[in-house]
Amino acid sequence: MYGWIWRHLPGNALLKALVSIVLVLATVYVLFQYVFPWAEPLLPFNDVTVDNQ
Repeated sequence: MYGWIWRHLPGNALLKALVSIVLVLATVYVLFQYVFPWAEPLLPFNDVTVDNQ
């Protein structure tokens, strides 16, 4: 998969590396801004089974 992405990016190796970094940063941004906040209420992290007595 990574080879396919690398072959389809434009330019030489330096430009491909820069575009790859931008794509990774954009993916991380979208995940943190939209996907994780949407999925957070669906995850059981706040379902605590231990009581504080």
